[in-house]
Amino acid sequence: MASLTRPSAPLPGAAASDLFGSSGGVRELSLRALGRARLGAAGTRRGAGAGAVVAKLRKVKKHEYPWPDDADPNVKGGVLSHLSHFKPLKEKPKPVTLEFEKPLMELEKKIIDVRKMANETGLDFSDQIVLLENKYRQALKDLYTHLTPIQRVNIARHPNRPTFLDHVFSITDKFVELHGDRAGYDDPAIVTGIGTIDGERYMFMGHQKGRNTKENIQRNFGMPTPHGYRKALRMMYYADHHGFPIITFIDTPGAYADLKSEELGQGEAIAHNLRTMFGLKVPIVSIVIGEGGSGGALAIGCANKLLMLENAVFYVASPEACAAILWKSAKASPKAAEKLKITAPELCKLQVADGIIPEPLGGAHADPSWTSQQIKNAVVEAMNELKKMDTQELLKHRMLKFRKIGGFQEGIPVDPKRKVNMKMKEEPPLGTISEAELESAVEKLKQKIVKAKESSGEASDSGLDELIEKLKKEVDHEYSEAVKALGLDERMSTLQEEFVKSKQQEQPLHPILMDKIDKLKKEFNEGLPGAPNYESLKSKLDMLNELSKVKNSEKVASQKEEINRKLKEVLERPDWKEKVEALNAEIEDSGATSPEDVDQGLMEKIVNLKKEIEMEMANILESFGLHVEAVKPTSSDISPQTSVPEFSAQLGNLNKEINNKIEEVVQSTDLKNMMEMLKMEIVNAGKAPDPSSKSKIDALQQQIKQRLFEAINSTELRKKHEELTAEISEFVESSGGSNGSLKNSSGEESLKHEESRIEANVGGNGN
Repeated sequence: MASLTRPSAPLPGAAASDLFGSSGGVRELSLRALGRARLGAAGTRRGAGAGAVVAKLRKVKKHEYPWPDDADPNVKGGVLSHLSHFKPLKEKPKPVTLEFEKPLMELEKKIIDVRKMANETGLDFSDQIVLLENKYRQALKDLYTHLTPIQRVNIARHPNRPTFLDHVFSITDKFVELHGDRAGYDDPAIVTGIGTIDGERYMFMGHQKGRNTKENIQRNFGMPTPHGYRKALRMMYYADHHGFPIITFIDTPGAYADLKSEELGQGEAIAHNLRTMFGLKVPIVSIVIGEGGSGGALAIGCANKLLMLENAVFYVASPEACAAILWKSAKASPKAAEKLKITAPELCKLQVADGIIPEPLGGAHADPSWTSQQIKNAVVEAMNELKKMDTQELLKHRMLKFRKIGGFQEGIPVDPKRKVNMKMKEEPPLGTISEAELESAVEKLKQKIVKAKESSGEASDSGLDELIEKLKKEVDHEYSEAVKALGLDERMSTLQEEFVKSKQQEQPLHPILMDKIDKLKKEFNEGLPGAPNYESLKSKLDMLNELSKVKNSEKVASQKEEINRKLKEVLERPDWKEKVEALNAEIEDSGATSPEDVDQGLMEKIVNLKKEIEMEMANILESFGLHVEAVKPTSSDISPQTSVPEFSAQLGNLNKEINNKIEEVVQSTDLKNMMEMLKMEIVNAGKAPDPSSKSKIDALQQQIKQRLFEAINSTELRKKHEELTAEISEFVESSGGSNGSLKNSSGEESLKHEESRIEANVGGNGN
């Protein structure tokens, strides 16, 4: 039977195995030969059965990722630093004003109008502009310092808030995005990739919201499907295998809960992530940059450290959903936001979050670069702490973080006083307590003290110290607000820095610095009545002074009672009683009926006993912090003729005037500068000054002494001194000169004493 030969050209319907089979007629036929054959519609046939073979390239769309040909040259780190189609927006996002920010917009509009008027008219409105700008800054600070929970929710949802990729490109040196879950789909709502921070490699993953309507639709508004969580899971395994620490960014309203996602196993994907994250052997840090909703956020949030931006929120249900369930209306969302405890400060108190990352005034969108830098600092600090742990310690740390959340212990009795309100009372922010509330608290405290006095005879200071401390904080806050309102805060901070620097260097204050402080103090005192919060400051200061007087009076009364008790104990001591009784017996035996009849020896015994008792009492008074000037009694002290009560008041007034004059001169700017210069010269000279330094020091001391001497040697004081001396002399002469030394101890001795005190003070300042 003749063998059949296969045609040299492919037949319609023939399989590849038929064409290149080992049996049959076509021999020595290779693929290379087929490639060299000229194929085409107009090609020539090699044999009778040859046919045409045509090859065409399929037309496809250009790759959507920015490969080096069309990459953005402005990308940080070069065109190969990342392979993401995420690029900076060409147009600047439109500003969005939240409802509670509208008063700020009115102030901003006024500033713009005044500037426009100044440009059109050519007039100088700089003072008005500065005043409005200060007012705007203060209003902005007050607004963002006392935000309510629902306001923080609105800031976390702000359309212009920086997204995950915005922060990643700001904090990383290089970033390469990795796509897909290797199961058929790349969820754009979750972005993953590898990046470096200061040369250290990290695995990044996070929810990605859009920056406009088009991007939000593309990113599904940051709500992931199961493919997104499985992509994150794949990158977790990858990071764990290669030893890359993981950083996750949370910003999602929640997982996408449509029918298709449920069919694909949304709950199982989240649960798988939760289980896997607890077993990863690398450090994990999570940052909530916007809103973290329910399990959709927790699926990439089982970390060793959970950090939150200042205005971020983290919740199991949104305030609107909670309000719809509990109050049957979404309008109750502000109340629900407050009850849910979803803000960063409250979650830190509950130990759900481990730290708060600050934001600029106005929210993260006001200064995204600064916010990203704060995130970078917090991440590096947390990673440095976690990298010190070994694997077992790291896993235990992650487990204990979540085990302690919501923990309680049964069987421990609760304090009955705390059963009424288990929550610790939060101190209201400074400046938010009204004057009426403070006045009411002061009045209640007064009534409490009065009732305590009536019932027990002793005042109760329960709550007095706390209220005084609260008022002190309020007064300090009001002073700070007044300084800012007057525009002196920058000068104040500058002078404070110079003052602290001078104290740290242990140098005396420079006269120029003292002069600046005096000028600022004077300017502040002059402008204080015009401050917006002057009345509030004055009212709170009056209340503080009133309570301080009450506290001082109570302190004085208790101290007086304690001193009297101690003195009574001294006087009732058995040894003193025996000595007094013995002296009384000696006086009776001597037959003396008046002090003049007592002999010299007995008088000395009486004086010595008096000295001992006085010294004992002085020691007791000094133990209470009281300064005692002990007067050594003489035999003439017990004479009735030595006391001059009608001149004691005049002597006291003269001494007071002299002291006031000295104080006035000492407080003058010129003398202060001279004293500071003297201190600086003494410090610079050291323990062994050279002749020139010594001469300068002596000259300055002499000048200071001269100025003080001129102050107390004024015509007015000299005249009063001479008149008082003359009156005392007349009295002494009329009394028979029984105490001639009185004249010498009057005004002249007082002036001499003041002169010696001046010399001592000048010398003390120099030491």
